[in-house]
Amino acid sequence: MEWKTCNFCGGKIEPGTGKKYVKKDGSVIFFCSSKCEKNFKLKRVARKLKWTPIYHKNKQQK
Repeated sequence: MEWKTCNFCGGKIEPGTGKKYVKKDGSVIFFCSSKCEKNFKLKRVARKLKWTPIYHKNKQQK
């Protein structure tokens, strides 16, 4: 089993947890939690949300 990464926040997903969302075009999106899934469906940008690891990575680079 392999660890996946969340397509919204960039966090690691432990095997056996998380959600997989398949779009109509066949692309697969992985989420670590329902919080990430809901924010993705609301079309929010993860780089602007302070609780995401992507936000902290971008902040360190500046």
